[in-house]
Amino acid sequence: MTRRIRQRFFLISAAALALCFVWGYADLPPFGHVSSSYANIVNAISVPQRHITDAVTAVNFDVRGFDTLGEEFILFTSVLGVILLMRRTKDEPAGDHEDKAPGRKVPPVSDAVRVTTLLLMAPTILFGWYIVVHGQVTPGGGFQGGVILSSAPLLLYLCGSYPKFRGAAAPRLIEIAEALGAAGYILIGGACVALGGLFLENLLPLGTTGTLTSGGMVPFINLGVGLEVSGGFTLILLVYLEELMEEKE
Repeated sequence: MTRRIRQRFFLISAAALALCFVWGYADLPPFGHVSSSYANIVNAISVPQRHITDAVTAVNFDVRGFDTLGEEFILFTSVLGVILLMRRTKDEPAGDHEDKAPGRKVPPVSDAVRVTTLLLMAPTILFGWYIVVHGQVTPGGGFQGGVILSSAPLLLYLCGSYPKFRGAAAPRLIEIAEALGAAGYILIGGACVALGGLFLENLLPLGTTGTLTSGGMVPFINLGVGLEVSGGFTLILLVYLEELMEEKE
């Protein structure tokens, strides 16, 4: 296939995609006006029936919790694919921790970057856990909080070095954490079935609306998702950094 044919194919595909976007946007309701009956139903039942003040969390982990299980395992499978594609083979050379990009001179980390990133680590971890555990109360949850938590080890790499990053984010422990987080979703749903209910049917007290213990089993699902997402993204960071750094024996 020649370059001209590829360009024509791209332009035709891009034009078709642009028409689909225009067609879809033209039928949207005005900003701030939702005409979906589904959204109205969710807003009406989230607080009285679920004791959850964040409707998005009520949808993700209760109303359509089974769909969210599939979304979580999409991330889990993607992480496995990245690890398999970028794993180190036995015949690859090992040496010191040096940047492997040819011809690139990497300047040393400045003191300002070291101090700033070091000071941001504790607030980042605290804020990440806050987002995870408050998912049923305020906007957030396991997915968002997990991504924030996974950035804390990256800050350690920026203010220190790759060995410190790898020491703090031990690959074996991170793999176990991600697997436990992914399995937790299934175990919670299976426990509901074992107790005589449906898969992911809430069998716990709903608690007081607006508190961390509200939402029944939703807080436990949030914790599992947060563990899986933070572990998955940390593993991706590890394998990408290993692609740039040579592992010292």
